[in-house]
Amino acid sequence: MSDDYEANLPQTPSGAPGDTGVLLRRLRDGDDVAKEQLFTRYLPILTRWAHRRLPPQGRDLRDTQDLVQDTLLRALRRIDGFEHRGEGAFLAYLRQVLVNSVRDEARRQAVRPGRSPLQSDLAGPAPDHLAAMIDDEESERLERALQRLGEEQRQAIVLRIEFGLSHAEVAAMLGKPTPEAARALVGRSLVVLAREYRRG
Repeated sequence: MSDDYEANLPQTPSGAPGDTGVLLRRLRDGDDVAKEQLFTRYLPILTRWAHRRLPPQGRDLRDTQDLVQDTLLRALRRIDGFEHRGEGAFLAYLRQVLVNSVRDEARRQAVRPGRSPLQSDLAGPAPDHLAAMIDDEESERLERALQRLGEEQRQAIVLRIEFGLSHAEVAAMLGKPTPEAARALVGRSLVVLAREYRRG
């Protein structure tokens, strides 16, 4: 996937805030049209997010969009276990499912085809592999810190920083009265995240 492909993806989920809850209720009632609408709404933004996080060799071996489609379908099939608490909560839920899929894909790519895990360990880490391991450790540390935040703080950071939504969009998804209120929430949340990250 090229950067041109990523640049053409929508930045935000399509549809009016509040529609997701209605679509989720319809999906739980077995409405396949609602499933398609959710898929159409969230596939582009999740594809953009995953494209930036898959290791380069993973993008070559498994198309990012295929990974995201598989993940999104799996998440929608398991939707009964999800409690909808707003637009941001659903996107954060999808992000977490996708984080797990991206990690699984990165682990699959860590062992080269034709070599056993033992052979890879004996050979020692190559410079690129070592950099990937460090990035993975830092990513996991950040994820642990993010999980220690309150739900609203976590959603604010995920929506603004990871998905790149504007403060106005974050405000709409989290039910904040103004973009300035969302900006303040994101700022406070980042301070807490930094503190949690330093804790390890």
